[in-house]
Amino acid sequence: MNIILGITGGIAAYKTASLARLLVKQGYSVRVVMTAGACEFITPLTFQALTGNAVHTTLLDEQAEKGMGHIELAKWADKIIVAPASANSIASMCSGSANELLYAVILASKAKLFIAPAMNEVMWANPVVQKNIQELKKMYVDKIQFIGPDAGEQACGDVGYGRMSEPEYIVEFVSRLNEQITVEQILVGKKVMITAGPTQELIDPVRYITNKSSGKMGYALAIAAQKMGAQVILVSGPVNLKCPENIAIINVQSAKQMLQQALANINDCDIFIGCAAVADYACSQVSEHKLKKIDGQSTMTLELIKNPDILASIAQLPNKPFCVGFAAETQNVEQNAKIKLEQKNLDWIVANDVSKSEIGFNSDDNQVTLISKEKTLQFKKMSKQKLAYSILNAVCTDF
Repeated sequence: MNIILGITGGIAAYKTASLARLLVKQGYSVRVVMTAGACEFITPLTFQALTGNAVHTTLLDEQAEKGMGHIELAKWADKIIVAPASANSIASMCSGSANELLYAVILASKAKLFIAPAMNEVMWANPVVQKNIQELKKMYVDKIQFIGPDAGEQACGDVGYGRMSEPEYIVEFVSRLNEQITVEQILVGKKVMITAGPTQELIDPVRYITNKSSGKMGYALAIAAQKMGAQVILVSGPVNLKCPENIAIINVQSAKQMLQQALANINDCDIFIGCAAVADYACSQVSEHKLKKIDGQSTMTLELIKNPDILASIAQLPNKPFCVGFAAETQNVEQNAKIKLEQKNLDWIVANDVSKSEIGFNSDDNQVTLISKEKTLQFKKMSKQKLAYSILNAVCTDF
């Protein structure tokens, strides 16, 4: 997959360096096109080092075949991402300007176009900017997708909408569309609760016990369920992920807090998916102050007590929802998952081999086995987002 990454003039250009790195890591072939304004904020050399390809800044390139670099790039690209897209660049695209290489490439290309706006919150709200965006959508119809912007503190100090979406979200957005996932509205009218991420069990005010879970699988399931029409409640441990739109999120830290919130909000839920990697044990006593090293003492002993089992607690409710669990294992994966399925009174369980780094914690892909009392379904390696739809589609055949 060939991607042109277009960069326009704006302070958010520094975030595009991370975006370029993530796109390359995902296996995309990336070529960067920068406007003159973009070069004032970040150097082309940075992107050459990150992508391994020369950076393009000149409209009429003497090194290109027949000097028509914009045509070569336009034909090469499968997708074009403009990030950040300034108010000026949006106006230029809207007017059909071709005074810079990036805009000429966009005009000459049939590639899908992704725009990640970034500007001051007052500029973003300006009727002229909003009119230009609507005109672009009308002109390009199915060819264009806007990503963001996000709300938050801006470089100028203002707070509001206008921040460029985070690079991780842009990559996930582009990759999800690339997978051509067919979404059926089979969860309309259903309420789904999903737990995600790790838990943190305090030792003292600055230390805690946790695990390597990133929350990516749980968040992918939340996105999929919402896209399939469900009302979604996401109970999340501490993660570095953006909360998906139109999803109610409850942030927690410990296993006890996660159970408390799950029980408090489980009423009327049709499906419960326990995807969180919950710590099995917590400290019996949490120190009020930071534990200090003691001279001459080379070891420290912590007394741990068993945490409540969130999955089992939900599955034992008198009017329990349809319960799906996750079994993160490193050996005897399916066997251990089947034991948990029986012991915890689950309807389905997802067996996941986390000993493999390419499909384990913090990876973007996964390969799992979905098990019920009557069925065993094998899913090949795929992105966690695509897998989330596959799991929900399978679960809904029994629900």
